[in-house]
Amino acid sequence: MSGGYAPQYWLDAAAPQPGHALALGGGVHWLRMPMPLALDHINLWLLDDGRGWTAVDCGLALDATRAAWEQLAATRLDGRPLQRVLCTHMHPDHVGLADWLCAKHGAELLMTQGEYLSARLASAGMAPTDPDSWLAHYRAHGATPDDLAQLAGRGNFYTRMVPSMPTRFRRIRGGEMLRLGDADWQVIEGGGHSPEHAALWCAQHGLLISGDMLLPRISTNVSVFPIEPEADPLGRYLDALTRFEPLPADARVLPSHGLPFVGVHGRLRQLREHHADRLGALLQACAAQPRSARELVPVLFRRELDVHQLSFALGEAIAHAHRLWHCGALERIADDGVWRWRALDASDAAARAAAGLEGGA
Repeated sequence: MSGGYAPQYWLDAAAPQPGHALALGGGVHWLRMPMPLALDHINLWLLDDGRGWTAVDCGLALDATRAAWEQLAATRLDGRPLQRVLCTHMHPDHVGLADWLCAKHGAELLMTQGEYLSARLASAGMAPTDPDSWLAHYRAHGATPDDLAQLAGRGNFYTRMVPSMPTRFRRIRGGEMLRLGDADWQVIEGGGHSPEHAALWCAQHGLLISGDMLLPRISTNVSVFPIEPEADPLGRYLDALTRFEPLPADARVLPSHGLPFVGVHGRLRQLREHHADRLGALLQACAAQPRSARELVPVLFRRELDVHQLSFALGEAIAHAHRLWHCGALERIADDGVWRWRALDASDAAARAAAGLEGGA
């Protein structure tokens, strides 16, 4: 990435093994669960809530994850109940076991409304979250027959990893203060990566549970989905980053992937520069000739992609094209059933404005 920034990791200890927890202070414990993907783990957080515990995120609905939670219940919860499960957003690695945990422990589910309803819809496999809707979406953006065959072979990854969701929840909102244990945690709501992602900031302990909004090394996936096919999620994501700017320079960040780090402001700057670079590259590519999102994937991702990564890459390519389209730097052309984009303004200023660096998102 651009920006000359490297994350500063503030823990000497290694990440905990599945089924174990590492105390971080402030009543917060770090958990890590495995994932059978290129991104092979998710960090979860267990908060001491006085008479019980609050879990932040759940992991995928896999036997290995269930076994790790069973081990934690037997060895780490000290006989106190898991009272609440708070999911930062609706993606499978965050809500996969929400229903199982809530049912097993009699716990209450906390989510923003947009995330909860999106998870309910997707876990039910209803259109337009079903594989056929996704394949039509990718086809309209230039996916090849080989791409579509590979993507179809995945089936419905979401319903496998999130087989069910609790039928009721408690809604949380951006700006709300949640009392967890002996401290107040403020909900920082952000969009782009997901509908209404909830990060949590505790001023008393200087801790930010950032979910997927701020990760130390990889950039958060920002994609366009079939349910909102003309959306501008990258614009929403870049706008949401401004909500983290008031945090102090020494805030300690607990991300969903990677290691806990400090340096919020440097990371925010780097993420904006990263997207400006990608938007600039995309603009130049579309200035040469109209291109589909599939044709833009190699412009943005210069490495071999597995089928899971290809789905993310297609979504990212569409999102970057839409950012430039929404700000008037690209026009969209219908070409034999495929959307293509042609540059109207291929200047660096257009890319930087689209990235929210000049003129805002």
